[in-house]
Amino acid sequence: MTTIKDRFFGFKSARCARVAVVAVAAVLGLASQTAAAGEFHGAVATKSHYGAIFQIDSGSNGAIKKTINNVENLLNDPRLKGKIKIELIANSKGYAIYVKNNGFEKKLSGLQKQGVILAQCNNTLHELHVNRSELYPFVSIVPSGMGEITLRESEGWAYIHPSAPGHEAF
Repeated sequence: MTTIKDRFFGFKSARCARVAVVAVAAVLGLASQTAAAGEFHGAVATKSHYGAIFQIDSGSNGAIKKTINNVENLLNDPRLKGKIKIELIANSKGYAIYVKNNGFEKKLSGLQKQGVILAQCNNTLHELHVNRSELYPFVSIVPSGMGEITLRESEGWAYIHPSAPGHEAF
């Protein structure tokens, strides 16, 4: 025997009605999660200071531009203003970021004026036969890029390695 409620809602059985109630509850739950997600504004910077080391090991203009853009974005994050120390370490073919007359001198010197440490791996210079005089004079040389990353990570710094545009992993 069907009731008026069953006929009104079109349910043939109590089981169907329960399934419908569960489905509606799930949809409402998703809607409330979506609303909550809209209220999220990112993580809160609760520490007094942060460190991030960016590695560049590709010499393509795309990789250089993307890495510089990522560094600038981090510097401009309002949550980290006055709390972030950044180092940009070049190794392997990434040394191209620091080669004189490459078109990036103004950007790099601007980053340095904002406190970004610009570092070049000395091992790379030896292995690729690059003379220090080919690089901008404001770039610091460290013994090893991998050593620099290891030391920074052991100090709690975030490690960031942007990929060149077109090399995104899916």
